[in-house]
Amino acid sequence: MTTVPQPTALDPALAARLKRDDAGLVCAVVQQHDTGEVLMVGWMDDEALARTLGTGRVTFWSRSRQEPWRKGDTSGHVLVRSVALDCDGDALLVRVDQVGPACHTGSRTCFDGRDLGAVVGPDLASVDAVDAVDAVDTLETMVGERP
Repeated sequence: MTTVPQPTALDPALAARLKRDDAGLVCAVVQQHDTGEVLMVGWMDDEALARTLGTGRVTFWSRSRQEPWRKGDTSGHVLVRSVALDCDGDALLVRVDQVGPACHTGSRTCFDGRDLGAVVGPDLASVDAVDAVDAVDTLETMVGERP
């Protein structure tokens, strides 16, 4: 049986775009590709991202075990559909085709039934047009002031 080498080196141009935390990790949000359901959040170092991009299977860095782990080896198969980097370079969106549970508890998603009871914002249809224009002006100012 021939062993296929796992990619471990991230493209330098992509690596330069990443903004990592103090541990060298980037947050990765995993989302079901066709429904938009958020399944879980994990962390990737450069090697985990390189493996994810090069194999079609999601690899994370386990902060508790301090080692890489490939998602799906114990909880079900995960097939990568796409990986996107956010505008700041500090978060990844990994769109997958999840088969089986995504959570180690056996749930489809790590976010099942864990609503914290946040106050629900106003219905946008009920927002006064003047308030909406003010909000857009405020956002434009904020964006224009960003470094």
